[in-house]
Amino acid sequence: MKQSIYPLELLLGMKYYASDAEGIGGKLRTLPEDFIVEEIPLPEKGGTGGPYLICRLTKTNWELQHAIKEIAKRLGISHRRIGWAGTKDRNAITQQRISLYNVTAEQVSGIRLKDITLEPLCQANEGLSLGDLQGNRFDIVVQDSDPVDLEAQVRATNEIVCQGIPNYFGLQRFGATRPVTHLVGEWILKRDFEQAVVTYVGKEFPGEPENVRAVRSAFFKTRDIQVALHELPPQMSFERAMLHYLYTHQNDYSGALLELPPKLLSMFVSAFQSYLFNSALSQRFDDGHTLTEPLVGDKLIFANGRTDIVTATNSNAVSIHIRRGRCSIALFMPGKDPVEAKSEGELAIVALLEKYTITSEDFRYASAFVHTKFDGAWRPIALKTNVEFSLDKNDVRLKFSLPPGHYATTVCREFMKADPVQMI
Repeated sequence: MKQSIYPLELLLGMKYYASDAEGIGGKLRTLPEDFIVEEIPLPEKGGTGGPYLICRLTKTNWELQHAIKEIAKRLGISHRRIGWAGTKDRNAITQQRISLYNVTAEQVSGIRLKDITLEPLCQANEGLSLGDLQGNRFDIVVQDSDPVDLEAQVRATNEIVCQGIPNYFGLQRFGATRPVTHLVGEWILKRDFEQAVVTYVGKEFPGEPENVRAVRSAFFKTRDIQVALHELPPQMSFERAMLHYLYTHQNDYSGALLELPPKLLSMFVSAFQSYLFNSALSQRFDDGHTLTEPLVGDKLIFANGRTDIVTATNSNAVSIHIRRGRCSIALFMPGKDPVEAKSEGELAIVALLEKYTITSEDFRYASAFVHTKFDGAWRPIALKTNVEFSLDKNDVRLKFSLPPGHYATTVCREFMKADPVQMI
């Protein structure tokens, strides 16, 4: 395995690559059409009637939460009446399904938004929720790659990706330009709502325009709501919504957070869960273990959904199952149920929770505050996919599919081994 040298990846717990080879470099998202995502819907979603209108949403260079907010505004409805199965990349062309409660196809046909199209598909008896999808198809171009032995490097890395790479949560899980979502989630779990608001509004990162960074930095230091409201650009609607609330409800930071869309609010806490997973997975590699080496106490997830535990008796058989792709080792992302540390992975999670002084009770409180279940979940430590690749001079096209919750940038990262800024 090869260690990352990039501070931003280390900050997010993404410390390793599966292969030791040098990367092909290059840059993602030079053009919107360089990053195309198509959602693979569940076949049972839909139906012949019901109050939910299922639509195909195609958008270019739109962040999903902002797109939903604008669609709701055009329809004159609450954004809470719109559901979706997965959050797609911003700097991309994406196609997915959304559900609209008690909205007609005629109303949808009147929506005019730049770089957004909505196509009514059918009526359904239930709306879409996160996870209601089979997965996503990706068609990605890495431009300006290193030309030295390019085809050989791509082919060699592709073999590694087919065998398995670290199943890290990708950069966009934490915020592509400003990776702050997990930091906000940490403060929510610690019930320090002031720090949560100040972090979201005021923490600056190099990827933003200088004038925006200056406004954020000033607010972080001074907490001057009036000045920040005057100087923040209108398109920063979530920050402005919280600040407007604080302007009329002094020091009610929990109320300010509740001005955000519920799904965005829940993403903060789940991003912290993702950070814990990334960190615990990297700890496994720090300790000298691999993606395919089962340790006594490890949880196993089989392709058919069955689970098992590695023991001293079955470890040899488990190794064979893992090599043949029948099951994967999994790590636990903690939630409102106490963690029983029975394996090295669970011990690593417990150590991280102690480091951040966060308990299962904090997750229960956050669950009630956000109105989202944070039950915890098991996630495979390895990501595997078959990649179809082609070369056009120094550009590399990668086509592949992934299950829900797995990140295309994690696959691209293994090929590129580039500064994560080149993948935004």
